[in-house]
Amino acid sequence: MSNYTLPELGWTAHFAAQLSGNLIPMRVTDIHKSFIGAIGVGGAERLNMTLDLVEQGVTVGDWVLKDPDTNQPVQVLARQSLLKRRNARTNMDDQLIAANVDTLFVVSSCNKDYNVARLERYFALAHQGGAVPVLILTKADLVDNPRAYEAEARRSLPGVAVFALDALDPATAKTLAPYCGAGQTVALLGTSGVGKTTLTNALTGLNQLTQDIRSSDARGRHTTTARSMHRMLAGGWLIDTPGMRALRLADAREGLEAVFSDIEELAAQCRFNDCAHESEPGCAVRGVIEPERVQRWQKLMHEDTYGHETIAESRERYRKVGKPPAGGKARGQAKRKGR
Repeated sequence: MSNYTLPELGWTAHFAAQLSGNLIPMRVTDIHKSFIGAIGVGGAERLNMTLDLVEQGVTVGDWVLKDPDTNQPVQVLARQSLLKRRNARTNMDDQLIAANVDTLFVVSSCNKDYNVARLERYFALAHQGGAVPVLILTKADLVDNPRAYEAEARRSLPGVAVFALDALDPATAKTLAPYCGAGQTVALLGTSGVGKTTLTNALTGLNQLTQDIRSSDARGRHTTTARSMHRMLAGGWLIDTPGMRALRLADAREGLEAVFSDIEELAAQCRFNDCAHESEPGCAVRGVIEPERVQRWQKLMHEDTYGHETIAESRERYRKVGKPPAGGKARGQAKRKGR
Protein backbone atom coordinates (compact mmCIF):
# COMPACT_ATOMS: atom_id res chain seq x y z
CA MET A 1 0.00 0.00 0.00
CA SER A 2 1.17 3.54 -0.76
CA ASN A 3 1.15 6.41 1.70
CA TYR A 4 -2.09 8.37 2.13
CA THR A 5 -3.31 11.45 3.93
CA LEU A 6 -5.59 10.91 6.92
CA PRO A 7 -8.67 12.31 5.09
CA GLU A 8 -8.03 9.87 2.24
CA LEU A 9 -8.17 7.07 4.82
CA GLY A 10 -11.55 8.27 6.14
CA TRP A 11 -10.34 10.54 8.94
CA THR A 12 -12.92 13.17 9.97
CA ALA A 13 -13.39 15.85 12.62
CA HIS A 14 -15.14 13.19 14.74
CA PHE A 15 -11.84 11.33 15.10
CA ALA A 16 -9.62 14.42 15.23
CA ALA A 17 -11.47 15.57 18.36
CA GLN A 18 -10.29 12.38 20.12
CA LEU A 19 -6.61 12.78 19.25
CA SER A 20 -4.26 13.76 22.08
CA GLY A 21 -0.56 14.01 22.74
CA ASN A 22 1.86 12.46 20.28
CA LEU A 23 -0.23 9.33 19.59
CA ILE A 24 -0.39 8.30 15.92
CA PRO A 25 -3.73 7.40 14.27
CA MET A 26 -3.90 4.29 12.11
CA ARG A 27 -6.82 2.49 10.48
CA VAL A 28 -7.34 -1.25 10.92
CA THR A 29 -7.34 -3.20 7.64
CA ASP A 30 -7.38 -6.79 8.90
CA ILE A 31 -7.37 -8.70 12.18
CA HIS A 32 -5.53 -11.84 13.22
CA LYS A 33 -5.12 -13.71 16.48
CA SER A 34 -1.85 -12.07 17.55
CA PHE A 35 -1.68 -8.95 15.39
CA ILE A 36 -3.66 -6.44 13.33
CA GLY A 37 -2.90 -4.93 9.96
CA ALA A 38 -3.18 -1.14 9.96
CA ILE A 39 -2.44 1.76 7.65
CA GLY A 40 -1.56 5.38 8.37
CA VAL A 41 0.18 8.30 6.70
CA GLY A 42 3.46 6.36 6.99
CA GLY A 43 2.09 3.34 5.16
CA ALA A 44 0.99 -0.13 6.20
CA GLU A 45 2.18 -1.82 9.39
CA ARG A 46 1.61 -4.92 11.48
CA LEU A 47 0.77 -4.08 15.09
CA ASN A 48 0.53 -6.43 18.06
CA MET A 49 -2.91 -7.45 19.26
CA THR A 50 -2.50 -5.91 22.71
CA LEU A 51 -4.61 -6.49 25.80
CA ASP A 52 -5.88 -2.92 25.39
CA LEU A 53 -7.35 -3.75 21.98
CA VAL A 54 -8.87 -7.02 23.18
CA GLU A 55 -10.55 -5.31 26.13
CA GLN A 56 -11.84 -2.38 24.08
CA GLY A 57 -12.96 -4.55 21.16
CA VAL A 58 -11.53 -3.88 17.72
CA THR A 59 -12.73 -4.64 14.21
CA VAL A 60 -11.84 -3.85 10.60
CA GLY A 61 -12.39 -0.17 9.80
CA ASP A 62 -11.61 1.00 13.33
CA TRP A 63 -9.20 3.83 14.04
CA VAL A 64 -6.56 3.04 16.66
CA LEU A 65 -3.93 5.27 18.25
CA LYS A 66 -0.35 4.02 18.33
CA ASP A 67 2.25 5.03 20.91
CA PRO A 68 5.34 6.03 18.87
CA ASP A 69 7.68 5.19 21.75
CA THR A 70 6.53 1.57 22.11
CA ASN A 71 5.07 1.16 18.60
CA GLN A 72 2.02 -0.43 20.28
CA PRO A 73 -1.68 0.43 19.75
CA VAL A 74 -3.16 1.77 22.98
CA GLN A 75 -6.66 3.02 22.14
CA VAL A 76 -9.62 2.36 19.84
CA LEU A 77 -11.33 5.62 18.90
CA ALA A 78 -15.09 6.04 19.30
CA ARG A 79 -16.76 5.05 16.05
CA GLN A 80 -18.98 6.96 13.65
CA SER A 81 -20.80 3.75 12.74
CA LEU A 82 -20.64 0.09 13.78
CA LEU A 83 -22.13 -2.97 12.08
CA LYS A 84 -22.66 -5.92 14.41
CA ARG A 85 -24.78 -9.03 14.80
CA ARG A 86 -25.82 -11.36 17.60
CA ASN A 87 -23.45 -14.29 18.04
CA ALA A 88 -25.22 -17.18 16.29
CA ARG A 89 -23.63 -19.74 18.64
CA THR A 90 -24.18 -18.15 22.05
CA ASN A 91 -27.10 -15.83 21.17
CA MET A 92 -25.83 -13.58 23.98
CA ASP A 93 -22.80 -11.54 22.98
CA ASP A 94 -22.35 -9.43 19.84
CA GLN A 95 -19.99 -10.02 16.93
CA LEU A 96 -18.45 -6.90 15.41
CA ILE A 97 -18.55 -6.89 11.60
CA ALA A 98 -17.06 -3.55 10.52
CA ALA A 99 -16.63 -0.03 11.86
CA ASN A 100 -16.82 3.48 10.42
CA VAL A 101 -18.71 2.38 7.31
CA ASP A 102 -20.51 5.04 5.28
CA THR A 103 -22.40 2.75 2.87
CA LEU A 104 -23.36 -0.90 3.19
CA PHE A 105 -23.66 -2.72 -0.13
CA VAL A 106 -26.13 -5.52 0.60
CA VAL A 107 -25.39 -8.04 -2.14
CA SER A 108 -27.95 -10.51 -3.44
CA SER A 109 -28.32 -12.01 -6.90
CA CYS A 110 -30.91 -12.43 -9.61
CA ASN A 111 -31.60 -16.08 -8.81
CA LYS A 112 -32.86 -18.29 -5.96
CA ASP A 113 -30.73 -16.38 -3.44
CA TYR A 114 -33.06 -13.37 -3.62
CA ASN A 115 -34.95 -13.33 -0.31
CA VAL A 116 -36.84 -10.28 0.95
CA ALA A 117 -36.94 -11.45 4.57
CA ARG A 118 -33.15 -11.81 4.65
CA LEU A 119 -32.62 -8.46 2.96
CA GLU A 120 -34.81 -6.72 5.55
CA ARG A 121 -32.48 -8.06 8.24
CA TYR A 122 -29.44 -6.66 6.45
CA PHE A 123 -31.07 -3.26 6.02
CA ALA A 124 -32.07 -3.14 9.69
CA LEU A 125 -28.47 -3.95 10.61
CA ALA A 126 -27.25 -1.10 8.39
CA HIS A 127 -29.68 1.48 9.75
CA GLN A 128 -29.01 0.46 13.35
CA GLY A 129 -25.26 0.70 12.78
CA GLY A 130 -25.36 4.13 11.17
CA ALA A 131 -24.59 3.12 7.57
CA VAL A 132 -26.66 3.81 4.45
CA PRO A 133 -27.89 0.54 2.86
CA VAL A 134 -27.76 0.05 -0.91
CA LEU A 135 -29.01 -3.13 -2.59
CA ILE A 136 -26.75 -4.65 -5.27
CA LEU A 137 -28.41 -7.37 -7.37
CA THR A 138 -25.64 -9.26 -9.14
CA LYS A 139 -25.68 -11.74 -12.05
CA ALA A 140 -28.15 -9.58 -13.96
CA ASP A 141 -26.58 -10.93 -17.16
CA LEU A 142 -27.75 -14.47 -16.34
CA VAL A 143 -31.51 -13.78 -16.36
CA ASP A 144 -33.86 -12.67 -19.13
CA ASN A 145 -35.40 -9.79 -17.19
CA PRO A 146 -33.18 -8.39 -14.42
CA ARG A 147 -35.36 -5.29 -14.23
CA ALA A 148 -38.13 -7.47 -12.81
CA TYR A 149 -35.90 -8.23 -9.81
CA GLU A 150 -35.08 -4.55 -9.54
CA ALA A 151 -38.75 -3.54 -9.61
CA GLU A 152 -39.68 -6.21 -7.07
CA ALA A 153 -36.95 -5.01 -4.72
CA ARG A 154 -38.10 -1.40 -4.98
CA ARG A 155 -41.68 -2.46 -4.28
CA SER A 156 -40.85 -4.72 -1.34
CA LEU A 157 -38.14 -2.50 0.14
CA PRO A 158 -39.36 1.08 -0.18
CA GLY A 159 -36.83 3.87 -0.12
CA VAL A 160 -33.77 1.69 -0.82
CA ALA A 161 -31.41 2.43 -3.73
CA VAL A 162 -31.26 -0.66 -5.97
CA PHE A 163 -28.78 -1.59 -8.73
CA ALA A 164 -29.11 -4.71 -10.89
CA LEU A 165 -25.76 -5.31 -12.60
CA ASP A 166 -23.16 -7.70 -13.94
CA ALA A 167 -20.14 -7.47 -11.63
CA LEU A 168 -17.88 -8.52 -14.53
CA ASP A 169 -18.99 -5.55 -16.63
CA PRO A 170 -16.31 -2.79 -16.68
CA ALA A 171 -19.13 -0.25 -16.26
CA THR A 172 -19.93 -1.57 -12.75
CA ALA A 173 -17.18 0.42 -11.03
CA LYS A 174 -18.39 3.60 -12.76
CA THR A 175 -22.02 2.93 -11.79
CA LEU A 176 -21.16 2.60 -8.11
CA ALA A 177 -18.42 5.29 -8.09
CA PRO A 178 -20.58 7.91 -6.28
CA TYR A 179 -20.41 5.73 -3.15
CA CYS A 180 -16.72 4.88 -3.50
CA GLY A 181 -14.84 8.19 -3.62
CA ALA A 182 -11.82 9.27 -1.57
CA GLY A 183 -12.44 9.14 2.18
CA GLN A 184 -15.57 6.98 1.78
CA THR A 185 -15.86 3.47 3.22
CA VAL A 186 -18.11 0.76 1.80
CA ALA A 187 -18.76 -2.69 3.29
CA LEU A 188 -20.14 -5.74 1.48
CA LEU A 189 -22.59 -8.15 3.13
CA GLY A 190 -24.40 -11.12 1.62
CA THR A 191 -24.52 -14.89 1.50
CA SER A 192 -21.82 -17.01 -0.14
CA GLY A 193 -22.08 -17.29 -3.90
CA VAL A 194 -23.81 -14.00 -4.67
CA GLY A 195 -20.74 -12.48 -6.29
CA LYS A 196 -19.16 -10.42 -3.49
CA THR A 197 -15.64 -11.45 -4.50
CA THR A 198 -16.30 -10.62 -8.15
CA LEU A 199 -17.72 -7.26 -7.10
CA THR A 200 -14.71 -6.66 -4.86
CA ASN A 201 -12.41 -7.33 -7.82
CA ALA A 202 -14.39 -4.89 -9.98
CA LEU A 203 -14.23 -2.10 -7.41
CA THR A 204 -10.62 -2.57 -6.27
CA GLY A 205 -8.81 -3.98 -9.30
CA LEU A 206 -7.76 -7.02 -7.26
CA ASN A 207 -7.84 -10.51 -8.71
CA GLN A 208 -9.17 -12.67 -5.90
CA LEU A 209 -10.34 -16.17 -6.80
CA THR A 210 -14.06 -16.95 -7.01
CA GLN A 211 -15.96 -20.22 -6.74
CA ASP A 212 -19.00 -21.64 -8.50
CA ILE A 213 -22.42 -21.86 -6.83
CA ARG A 214 -24.65 -24.92 -6.39
CA SER A 215 -27.42 -25.11 -8.98
CA SER A 216 -29.91 -26.51 -6.42
CA ASP A 217 -30.14 -23.40 -4.25
CA ALA A 218 -27.79 -20.83 -5.83
CA ARG A 219 -25.59 -20.95 -2.73
CA GLY A 220 -21.81 -20.86 -2.88
CA ARG A 221 -18.85 -21.82 -0.75
CA HIS A 222 -16.89 -19.27 1.27
CA THR A 223 -14.31 -17.58 -0.92
CA THR A 224 -13.65 -14.76 1.53
CA THR A 225 -12.73 -16.27 4.92
CA ALA A 226 -11.89 -13.11 6.90
CA ARG A 227 -12.82 -9.44 6.87
CA SER A 228 -10.31 -7.14 5.19
CA MET A 229 -10.16 -3.57 3.91
CA HIS A 230 -8.90 -2.65 0.44
CA ARG A 231 -8.51 0.58 -1.51
CA MET A 232 -11.02 1.05 -4.33
CA LEU A 233 -10.25 2.35 -7.78
CA ALA A 234 -12.40 5.43 -7.10
CA GLY A 235 -10.27 6.32 -4.07
CA GLY A 236 -12.39 5.01 -1.19
CA TRP A 237 -12.09 1.86 0.92
CA LEU A 238 -13.93 -1.44 0.68
CA ILE A 239 -14.45 -3.88 3.56
CA ASP A 240 -15.19 -7.38 2.28
CA THR A 241 -16.74 -9.95 4.61
CA PRO A 242 -17.30 -13.72 4.56
CA GLY A 243 -20.74 -14.94 3.46
CA MET A 244 -23.40 -14.88 6.18
CA ARG A 245 -26.21 -17.41 6.18
CA ALA A 246 -27.32 -16.70 9.75
CA LEU A 247 -27.89 -13.09 10.72
CA ARG A 248 -29.40 -12.45 14.14
CA LEU A 249 -29.96 -8.80 14.89
CA ALA A 250 -28.50 -7.18 18.00
CA ASP A 251 -30.55 -4.44 19.71
CA ALA A 252 -31.84 -3.24 16.35
CA ARG A 253 -35.15 -1.59 17.26
CA GLU A 254 -34.30 1.72 15.59
CA GLY A 255 -33.03 -0.09 12.50
CA LEU A 256 -36.24 -2.11 12.24
CA GLU A 257 -38.34 1.03 12.64
CA ALA A 258 -36.43 2.55 9.71
CA VAL A 259 -36.86 -0.51 7.46
CA PHE A 260 -40.57 -0.84 8.30
CA SER A 261 -41.31 2.88 8.58
CA ASP A 262 -44.45 2.47 6.43
CA ILE A 263 -45.94 0.00 8.92
CA GLU A 264 -44.76 2.00 11.94
CA GLU A 265 -46.52 5.13 10.70
CA LEU A 266 -49.79 3.31 10.03
CA ALA A 267 -49.65 1.29 13.27
CA ALA A 268 -49.54 4.54 15.23
CA GLN A 269 -53.02 5.30 13.85
CA CYS A 270 -54.58 2.00 14.98
CA ARG A 271 -57.52 2.24 17.38
CA PHE A 272 -55.86 -0.01 19.99
CA ASN A 273 -52.27 0.30 21.23
CA ASP A 274 -51.88 -3.49 21.33
CA CYS A 275 -53.44 -4.07 17.91
CA ALA A 276 -52.23 -7.34 16.35
CA HIS A 277 -53.19 -6.03 12.87
CA GLU A 278 -55.29 -9.10 12.14
CA SER A 279 -59.02 -8.64 12.75
CA GLU A 280 -59.23 -5.79 15.27
CA PRO A 281 -61.68 -2.97 14.49
CA GLY A 282 -60.00 0.30 13.62
CA CYS A 283 -56.76 -1.31 12.40
CA ALA A 284 -54.96 1.14 10.11
CA VAL A 285 -52.50 -1.46 8.81
CA ARG A 286 -54.74 -4.33 7.68
CA GLY A 287 -55.66 -4.08 4.02
CA VAL A 288 -53.00 -1.47 3.30
CA ILE A 289 -49.77 -3.40 3.88
CA GLU A 290 -49.24 -6.94 2.59
CA PRO A 291 -49.92 -9.45 5.40
CA GLU A 292 -46.57 -11.20 4.72
CA ARG A 293 -44.67 -7.95 5.28
CA VAL A 294 -46.57 -7.30 8.52
CA GLN A 295 -45.74 -10.82 9.71
CA ARG A 296 -42.04 -10.33 8.96
CA TRP A 297 -42.10 -7.03 10.85
CA GLN A 298 -43.74 -8.65 13.86
CA LYS A 299 -41.30 -11.57 13.81
CA LEU A 300 -38.24 -9.33 13.74
CA MET A 301 -39.62 -7.04 16.44
CA HIS A 302 -40.26 -10.08 18.65
CA GLU A 303 -36.77 -11.41 17.96
CA ASP A 304 -35.21 -8.07 18.81
CA THR A 305 -37.12 -7.90 22.10
CA TYR A 306 -36.63 -11.47 23.28
CA GLY A 307 -33.93 -12.93 21.04
CA HIS A 308 -31.19 -12.46 23.63
CA GLU A 309 -32.96 -14.47 26.32
CA THR A 310 -31.51 -17.64 27.74
CA ILE A 311 -33.77 -20.73 27.81
CA ALA A 312 -34.34 -20.18 31.53
CA GLU A 313 -35.33 -16.54 31.02
CA SER A 314 -37.72 -17.50 28.21
CA ARG A 315 -39.41 -20.13 30.39
CA GLU A 316 -39.75 -17.68 33.28
CA ARG A 317 -41.34 -15.05 31.02
CA TYR A 318 -43.89 -17.53 29.67
CA ARG A 319 -44.53 -18.87 33.17
CA LYS A 320 -45.61 -15.42 34.32
CA VAL A 321 -48.25 -15.21 31.59
CA GLY A 322 -49.36 -18.81 32.08
CA LYS A 323 -48.21 -20.01 28.68
CA PRO A 324 -45.35 -22.42 27.87
CA PRO A 325 -42.77 -21.46 25.23
CA ALA A 326 -43.32 -22.90 21.74
CA GLY A 327 -42.75 -26.64 21.80
CA GLY A 328 -42.48 -26.70 25.59
CA LYS A 329 -45.67 -28.68 26.18
CA ALA A 330 -44.85 -31.19 23.46
CA ARG A 331 -41.36 -31.72 24.85
CA GLY A 332 -42.78 -32.27 28.34
CA GLN A 333 -45.27 -34.86 27.10
CA ALA A 334 -42.61 -36.70 25.15
CA LYS A 335 -40.41 -36.77 28.24
CA ARG A 336 -43.14 -38.30 30.38
CA LYS A 337 -43.91 -40.94 27.71
CA GLY A 338 -40.28 -41.96 27.69
CA ARG A 339 -40.20 -42.70 31.41
